[in-house]
Amino acid sequence: MTGLATADGAPLPSDGGAPGAGSAPWEQYRRELTAYCYRMLGSSADAEDAVQDTMVRAWKGYDKFEGRSALRSWLYRIATNVCLTMLDSRNRRARPMDMGPVGSANAELRPPLSETTWIEPVPDERIMPTAGDPADVAVSRESVRLAFVAALQHLPPRQRVVLILREVLQWRAAEVAELLDTSVASVNSALQRARATLAENDVEESPGSAEDMDEAHTELLAKYADAFQRYDMAALVALLHEDVVMSMPPYPLWLQGPDEVRAWMLGRGAECEGSRLVPVSANGMPGFAQYRRDPGGEGWFGWALQVLEITDGRITGLNSFLDVQTLFPMWGLTTKLDAQGQPVPA
Repeated sequence: MTGLATADGAPLPSDGGAPGAGSAPWEQYRRELTAYCYRMLGSSADAEDAVQDTMVRAWKGYDKFEGRSALRSWLYRIATNVCLTMLDSRNRRARPMDMGPVGSANAELRPPLSETTWIEPVPDERIMPTAGDPADVAVSRESVRLAFVAALQHLPPRQRVVLILREVLQWRAAEVAELLDTSVASVNSALQRARATLAENDVEESPGSAEDMDEAHTELLAKYADAFQRYDMAALVALLHEDVVMSMPPYPLWLQGPDEVRAWMLGRGAECEGSRLVPVSANGMPGFAQYRRDPGGEGWFGWALQVLEITDGRITGLNSFLDVQTLFPMWGLTTKLDAQGQPVPA
C-alpha cells in the first residue's frame, strides 16, 4: 500500500490540481479531509459540517500559521480537533448488524431509530481521489466501505485517529505524535490496541484492494437493476450470495440469506414492485437510488438509497437507507420522478 504524501506540493490523489485563482490554499484538500472526517464520524452530513468548520477555522487562523509544518498537516490537526469535539457529545454510530441478532422477514417490524444511530453512506464524488497512484485510489475506496467505517466506530476517538492516519493514510508515527501532541511510544501503543479491537470485530486494520468495477461487475449490476424493476424475484435471488445480508436503516432489522430476502420482497416489501432505479456510487461501491411508484398519482417518489456490496461475482450486501430527504440531495437527486421517469425539480 503506497503512502500518501504529507508535504505541500507533493502529488495528492485527491487534490485535482492546484486551487484556482483567488481560492483559499486549503480548498484543494477538501475532498481528502471529507474522507478523513467521514471515517472518523461515520456520517456524511457530520463530515461535511466538520470540514466546513475546519475551513472556517483555517480562514480565521491562517494569518497565524507560521509554516513550521506542512499546510496539509496543519489542516489535519484542525480537522482532528473538530472531530474529537464532535465525538465527545455523540454516541457511536452503527449498522443494524451491530444492534442485535439476525431477524426474520415475517417477524414484527420494530420502530425506526434516530438517524444519529446509523452509519450513513457518502457520495464517492465527495471523498474519492480523482487521480493518483492506482494503489492509493484502491486503498481510499476500500477504507470507506461501510463495514470498515462501522468497525472504526468501535475504537475510542484518539485510537481512531491513530489507526486512520497510520494504516490508511500511511503517516509516520512521528507525524501522528506531533499532530496529537503526544509521544511516538504512545502512538504505537494506541495503534496496537486499535488493531486488537478491529481483530476482535473480524476486520483487517489495513484495508486491502477493493474489487474493481470490471465488465463482470457491470453485467451483474445490469441484471440486478433489470430483475428489481421487473420485480422478478427468481432472477434477483440468483444474483445473491448464500450469506447475503439485507438491512434498512433507520429500522434495526437485518436479514440473512436469499430465502429471507425473497420472503421480505414478496411480503412486507411488496410495495417496491414497479420501482425505478437510478445508478449511483457510494462508499467506493455501486448502488441505486430507488423510487417507488406513487400510489396516489403518476410518477414515482424517492424511497431508498441502495448500496450494494459485491464479492466474487455475487451480491453479499443489500443496504437500503431510507432517509431520502437527507441523502438524495447529497447525490444531486430529486425526491420525485414524473410519469416519464424524469426528475421533478424540488
